[in-house]
Parts: sequence; C-alpha cells; structure tokens
Amino acid sequence: MNIPYRPLALGLVALVFTGLLLDRAKAGGGHYYPPVTDSVTLQEYGSCHMAFPPAMLPAASWQSMMGDLANHFGDDASVDPDTAARITRYLVANAGDTGGARHAGKLLRGVAQNDAPLPITELPKWVREHREVPRREWASKEVGSRANCPACHVDADRGYFEDD
Repeated sequence: MNIPYRPLALGLVALVFTGLLLDRAKAGGGHYYPPVTDSVTLQEYGSCHMAFPPAMLPAASWQSMMGDLANHFGDDASVDPDTAARITRYLVANAGDTGGARHAGKLLRGVAQNDAPLPITELPKWVREHREVPRREWASKEVGSRANCPACHVDADRGYFEDD
C-alpha cells in the first residue's frame, strides 16, 4: 500500500535537493557573505554606503575602523559612543576570523592572522577577483568607486557577490 507514495517522496526529495543546489550555485560558493542583520548596524553603517558583510574582514580590522570613525576613509562617520560600541560588538562577533569564519576563508586567504587590513578592496583575493575590470568602469558614473559593490553585484545587499 505504501508503494505508490514512494515515487512521490523521492520526487519531493529530488526537488528539495535541486533547490538547495541552485541556491548554492547562486551564492557562488565562496562568493557568499552573510549580510548585516543587526538593525542599528544596518541603519548607521549602511547610511552612506553598502553595509559590507562583517565576514569580509577580520575582527582586528573592524576594531581599528570603528576606533577611528572621525577619519573613515576621508569622512567623519562618528556616531555616539553607545551606538559605536553596539556596531563594534556586532562586526567583531561576525568578523571573518570569528563568527563569520565559515564564509570568509577565501577572501581572507593571504592575510596574516594578526593583520588588520583596510579597506576590503585591497585584500589580495579581492584584487585578484577584480583585476580584469578596466579602470574606466571603476570611474564610470554608474560605478563611481571600487567600494560600490551593488553596481556590479545586484544581490550584494543579500550577501551574494558572484559575477552577474
């Protein structure tokens, strides 16, 4: 009596498995970094530019960056001390060498363990991945800077950085 249900069950298993494979393919394997989920971090950190996933840098980088917000790549990104502390805790807890380590391996390859690289666009893996992008594209009105990931990676805000 259970025999007619077996093909249906196998079909459902195959469908779920295919969905998981397609989702992994979309993530680009090593091109997925969990996006910022903390509301305060997303609001403050993402108010001027994309909120880069914390797994893209080691904890020391986030601590260094958050410790000098008055000189944030040429801008004053200062926030009140409580907000800065909350954002720092979130970024450090999810950094590429802590909570986000599962996703950061490839991007942080070649970075010394005690190093605090800034910015993300100077990481060896980032440079290799983008070496074929012509200078004129970085300077175009649509892109504007190497830090404007969503200009080329339409799902960057969702953590997907595969070529689109």
